[in-house]
Amino acid sequence: MLLQEGTNTKISYLNLGDTIAKAVKIFMDLKIAIIPVLNEQGRLLSVFSRSSLYRAILDGATHKDVIDPYLIKEVISIADDVSDDQLADFVKVSSVGSVPVVNKEGKVLGLLCKANMVMTLFRHSELLNEQLKAILNSMHNGVIAVDGQGLVTHVNIGASRILGLKANTSLGQPCNELLPNLDLKAALIHGEVKIGLKYRHRHITMVVNITPLIIGGNIAGGIVIFQDLTDLEQAAKELETVKALNKTLDTVLNIIHDGIIAVDERGKTTLVNQAMADFLMLRPEEIIGKPITDFMETSRLHIVASTGVSETSDVLTIQGKPLIVSRLPIIREGDVVGAVGKAVFPQLAEVRELAEKLRFLENKVTFFQEELQKNKTAQEALKTIIAESTEMKKLKEEISIVALSSSTVLITGESGTGKEGVAHAVHLCSDRCKGPFIKVNCAAMPENLMEAEMFGYVGGAFTGAAKAGKPGRAEMADGGTLFLDEIGDMPLALQSKLLRVLQDREFERLGSTKSIKVNVRILAATNKNLNKAISEGEFRADLYYRLNVINLHLPPLRERAEDIEPLIHFFITKFNHILTANVTGITDDAMRVLLNYTWPGNIRELENVIERAVNYTRSGLIQLTHLPDQILSISSSKSQVITGTIRHQDKIGRIERNMIVVALEKTGGNKTKAAKLLNLSRSRLYDKLNKYDLKD
Repeated sequence: MLLQEGTNTKISYLNLGDTIAKAVKIFMDLKIAIIPVLNEQGRLLSVFSRSSLYRAILDGATHKDVIDPYLIKEVISIADDVSDDQLADFVKVSSVGSVPVVNKEGKVLGLLCKANMVMTLFRHSELLNEQLKAILNSMHNGVIAVDGQGLVTHVNIGASRILGLKANTSLGQPCNELLPNLDLKAALIHGEVKIGLKYRHRHITMVVNITPLIIGGNIAGGIVIFQDLTDLEQAAKELETVKALNKTLDTVLNIIHDGIIAVDERGKTTLVNQAMADFLMLRPEEIIGKPITDFMETSRLHIVASTGVSETSDVLTIQGKPLIVSRLPIIREGDVVGAVGKAVFPQLAEVRELAEKLRFLENKVTFFQEELQKNKTAQEALKTIIAESTEMKKLKEEISIVALSSSTVLITGESGTGKEGVAHAVHLCSDRCKGPFIKVNCAAMPENLMEAEMFGYVGGAFTGAAKAGKPGRAEMADGGTLFLDEIGDMPLALQSKLLRVLQDREFERLGSTKSIKVNVRILAATNKNLNKAISEGEFRADLYYRLNVINLHLPPLRERAEDIEPLIHFFITKFNHILTANVTGITDDAMRVLLNYTWPGNIRELENVIERAVNYTRSGLIQLTHLPDQILSISSSKSQVITGTIRHQDKIGRIERNMIVVALEKTGGNKTKAAKLLNLSRSRLYDKLNKYDLKD
């Protein structure tokens, strides 16, 4: 609509009691002529204009005075749903430069500026003029426009073709020079319309229509439209042929029992046979011209019309009845211009049986897909647990069994044995795998914050608490799994509250008396001897018994040497990906050293050693020189192979010295950057600088 183009929506508002200073600021900021004044309900009450401001100044008002005495009482406004014609009339007769645009509720949507509207109307007039010229030139008929004196103002391409004229050479000439003896007086003087006049010019027989052009009640000119009868006769013959074809098509479509329906490229129905109309319980005229989804919500015919991809032998349910449908695109000169659909109605028993079988198969496929996804998730979870030793293979079997229950699990083992990985595997293999997995490290969390973090708090529960409160980890784990790592370090005061969660599956937020119910499975892990902690009064016995319903114990790495080698290869692959390295393996000497080491830090220590080695190696094989000194020195007392290493200690030292020299050169002597490049601490680098006499 024109109103939308001419409306300025960047406006501000005033209310009763606002100051003149506020109005002046709005005038300066927005460069508008009037400011709408709203009542308490936000509806238009009055306006404050620039003339209002001038009157206030003349009255001696200051910027601190209110606007109320200077408001314009009789407000002229315009509705937002006004038509373009009504808007044009309004602009013509309106005496004001700007008016508010309001909706049906009286809310102000913007300001209509008369000057902007005039320019908008002018642009539309120019656009309309160009569109009319384009339309006239696209017509096959000849069109000549004349002014009130009968002088030619426009000749379209059709007229130039029929009369053999050159472009723009006839403008301004009398129309009688182009069409001699054609009487225009009846139209230009008396305003009469002449239709179907037979006229002959230069051996051409034409049918002519003459229409006066009336503007504001006055005759401003006329339009002469003419058509070569030869073209009309040919068109009539073609029309008769098309009518005959359409009649044949209608007959064919309506004698078949299948439903036929067609749409154009926009999905609007262009054809429907009686069988389909009867099935839809609608008359054909209620279907033609409407989007197909208006009466067939699940139809895909409009999609085929858009993509051009055929769909055959599909099952579609309409009004509770299954149909076998096929959809084919309609292609004209290489472009998709629509689609036609055919529906086989469920009249035959075999058709109904086929639909039932298809529905059954679809349900089976859906079931197997869901089961496959569940199994895939479980397999991926267990794949991360490397198990070649008997103990670990047994543990993986236990995880698969334990995951199926909802009982609490206590995972025990030394630090670094992978307790968190086991907990995650239990979660992913369970029916809670789609729910959250929330971890709480009881050793890393300050005691004074642990209760708030575990169970949440309400607004104002303590100094610095968020105004809206905050949910705790137990609440966040609802529908999933809560993993309590290092449970042996949980304060006694919090243990009793956790016991209630285990027993009743409910708790209160800090500062609240309202109980919150949760559906959560609890997994706990510890590297401590909880029986000893109970005897020393550091852990509640009743909590221990509630946690230790199922116990999964992780043996230390030194007790499952069979897992060391596969773990090494697993970590090499992992850090190749993370560090974009190309380490292909490890030498036999280096492997023997790692197998001979006791691994007090368990899997975590082994992972760190391999990460360091991949950083130094980058490509090829991990060698002895890439392993930490402490592992080489400890292993030297336990294996003959390290004896050979000692004999080559000088060689290793030379290699290490060279690596430090290269790192210092690359970093321009910056020891901090060199230590980072060598994956050493700064103090460790200084020790080696002293060792190899590389001090400044």
